[in-house]
Amino acid sequence: MPPTARAMPGQNRKPAMTKTSTPTDVSRFHTDIAEVARSRHTAKAYTGEELSAAQVNDLLDLLRYSASSVNSQPWHFVVGSTPEGRAKIANAGAGDDGDYSFNGPNIRACGMAVVFAARRDIDETYLAHLLEVEDADDRYPEPSNKAEMAQIREWFVGLMRDDGGSAHGWCARQTYWNGGQFLLGAAAMGLDATPMEGIDADGLDAEFGLADAGFRALFCVTVGRNKDADDWNFGLPKSRLPISEIVTQA
Repeated sequence: MPPTARAMPGQNRKPAMTKTSTPTDVSRFHTDIAEVARSRHTAKAYTGEELSAAQVNDLLDLLRYSASSVNSQPWHFVVGSTPEGRAKIANAGAGDDGDYSFNGPNIRACGMAVVFAARRDIDETYLAHLLEVEDADDRYPEPSNKAEMAQIREWFVGLMRDDGGSAHGWCARQTYWNGGQFLLGAAAMGLDATPMEGIDADGLDAEFGLADAGFRALFCVTVGRNKDADDWNFGLPKSRLPISEIVTQA
């Protein structure tokens, strides 16, 4: 049973306006996001062009500001925004002659490679850390809000554990949400991207200490400028199942 039959924290109170909370000026968001989704494509070759510092910072913000269930943020990212960093990711995650070596060239030639990793589990220490960060960010105008959030989040994480008691599957699903936002956001920035599940997760975990830190590598996304002449996917029409087949109207 849920820990309380009362409203979720903040459900019945008015938003608190603070020095960091201002109304959103939607006029700034002029991008036709549906057209971005219709026109983006998965790059199959990259030019080797480096990204600017501003582009890298915006991509990092896409990772940071993704939605997650109960604001769990159960992820970690290994980012290669230099040739040396991308080479480390390629060597550990693709190799030169292994099962995933076909992804190595694009990891090396892109402008930024990101390994998405999810928590292997969520414990009380991490839940307490989340609360303190939220409190420092003025998420809890009343102490009771913080206490309610602690109770509800602990209950919900318990609800999401698998039969073996692990929350890793749930954490992985949150991390895939992040990856979807990242792909769309990169396209909105005018950049090309490639999601890759063909990686050596064990190799990446070992190279970057992910397992020791309590994470598991899931997939990689490369971002940059596609090399049209070598990109067999560039210019081909998109093929997607029709709305009538994938959507059921309630």
